[in-house]
This record gives sequence, C-alpha cells and structure tokens, in this order.
Amino acid sequence: MKTQLLASAALLCAALPASAHEGDGGMVTYASDHAPIGVMADHRHKKGEWMTSYRYMYMDMSGNRDGTDSLSPEEIVTTAQNPFANPPMMPPTLRVVPTDMPMQMHMVGGMYGLTDRITLMAMGMYVTKEMDHITFQGPMGTTRLGEFTTETSGFGDTTVGAIIGLDDGSYEHRQINLGIALSLPTGSIEETDQILTPMNTTPTPRLPYPMQLGSGSFDLKPSLTARSRAGKWSYGAQASAVIRLDENDEGYTLGDVGEVTGWLAYEPQPWVSLSGRLKAKSVGQIDGMDPLIMAPVQTADPANHGGETVEALFGINLAGQTGWQKGHRIAAEVGLPVMRDLNGPQMETDLTFTLGWQKAF
Repeated sequence: MKTQLLASAALLCAALPASAHEGDGGMVTYASDHAPIGVMADHRHKKGEWMTSYRYMYMDMSGNRDGTDSLSPEEIVTTAQNPFANPPMMPPTLRVVPTDMPMQMHMVGGMYGLTDRITLMAMGMYVTKEMDHITFQGPMGTTRLGEFTTETSGFGDTTVGAIIGLDDGSYEHRQINLGIALSLPTGSIEETDQILTPMNTTPTPRLPYPMQLGSGSFDLKPSLTARSRAGKWSYGAQASAVIRLDENDEGYTLGDVGEVTGWLAYEPQPWVSLSGRLKAKSVGQIDGMDPLIMAPVQTADPANHGGETVEALFGINLAGQTGWQKGHRIAAEVGLPVMRDLNGPQMETDLTFTLGWQKAF
C-alpha cells in the first residue's frame, strides 16, 4: 500500500505543468527530455519521427541472501533443505552453491511516431550469462569438492508495443504516457551445460531457471509514465509491470513483476543532465516447475526466486545540439542496492550498469 501511494504521488507531481522552457516551441533539444536510460517506454515521438536505440546492460550478482540475511556457502549446504531429496540419489540438503553471476544484455530498439499521440515500438536483445558455483563433496558436510562455471548466450525475448499519449501535447516538455507492450517468447528455455555434481561426475543437464534466456511465455508489459520540467530541473515517475499470460511449454510460469520508479534530474546546460533515481521492485516466485530441472542447488527450486528490492541509480544524459550531433543521445546509469528482501537462498544483485545510444530522425 505504501508503494502504491508513493507511486501515485510521484506520478501526480510529474504531471504538473512545467513552469519554464515552454516558450521554445520544442525547437531546443534538452538532454532531460528523455528519462534516465534505464527507464523504458518513457516518451513518445511526433508523427513520422523515427528513433533507433542501442543499450548495453551489465548486472553482477554476488553472494547469497535469505530474506534480508546474507548466507555463506557453508551455511547453505548445512541448513537449506533440498526439495528434491530422495536418498541415496538426492541429498537432504543443497550441495551446490552459486557464488557469482555476471549477465550482459545487448538491446536494439526502434520507435515510430504513428501519430502525435501514438508511438509504435519494438525491441530485441542478445543475452550472455555466466554463473560460478562451488560443489560440496558427498551428501553432507562442508568439504569443498571443486568449482565450475556454466555459460549460456543467445537471443532473448522480443518486445513489441505502443506508447499512447494521455496528455494533449500542449506542453512541449511534458508528457503523460500509457505503454502497452507484449513480450514474445523468442528466448530459449532449454539451455544446457556441463556441471560438477557432489559425486564428482560431470553430466550436461538442463540448467536452472536463471540461466535460461527467456520466459517461454507471452507476457503483458503495461506502464504509466509522467514527466515534466521546471527551469533547469526535470522530474518524472513510472509504474510498470510484467504479467505472465500463459504457462510455457516446459510446465512453469516465471513470477509476475511490479515496479515503481521516480527520478529527478538537473540540467546545467541543455546538452547535459545529471539524474538520481529510486526504483522499487517486487517479483513473484515461479509457478510450476520444469521436470528436467532437478538438482541439489538453490536455483533449481521454483520457491527460491523473486522478492522485493529497492535500488538507487545515478545517471547522465548527453544530447547533441547542432550539426551531425543533433538528434544523437548518449546516456549512462549505474545502480546500487538499497534494500534486498529475497525468497532465498538466492543470489543478490550488487551492481547494475546501463550505457545507451539513441538517434531520432
């Protein structure tokens, strides 16, 4: 309830009329006319205008957490129950612990102004994931047998949709937008790799859920965004969600996602703005299970996914003003955790980084 109230208040504030820069008739390109680069579907374009974009996103997950408490690998293998326990084939506790997971995403997008109030959009991505693990020897104890790394890469899910303006466009630097998008299941959910088991064997099974490249389901992605400016300051907020519409072919559904974010940016010159942003996110557990994902590792348990997090992000936007630079934008944003309450044991996110380029024409 508190999150909903904060989101409503932030959206209301962002919708208030701007008090300056309205007299330029939209002829000046302001760096803060776009939200921080980590915010998707924040703006619309004029009729006939195109925009292409590229984003590189890096996320690093390191260490493990249950709720708000950090856990060592030894604590996990001696206290966390194995939901697939079936002695002697499956040990009573978890025996493999993930320790680090870097993930990289390359996202290419396009937008087209169908009318002044409707912008069409599409985005595809290429994903690379790695996960380091420690394997503990045998069915119990804290003797480390060895370490191994799994890797996956390929195309992720594809998003198509539209941004619909709810304002009348009378303020050039203020927009209130409704986003409606559909995520198409183009990413693989059948990725495999070689692992090290507690019995010192090295099979190649299907990898747990975080290492798959897509959701496997059609997902609805609605959003509501409001942004405005006052002098050298700009501000905005967005509420968004990911709603899974069906069960995938492997028998499970990833958890729904709810997110609210708000930002404030200062623009010392029209070509540069510096931003601060807060983001609160809630992710549900996995519903169902893939019968081929059964192992004494936390990432194989559908219950050990999701939770609630709060992140602080700091960014910069640069906008070209004249000549060949006009229409180009370069932006970056880095995020650090403020609060993590996870359905664990689960890996925790320590850092996110996004670098992007956009070109309107």
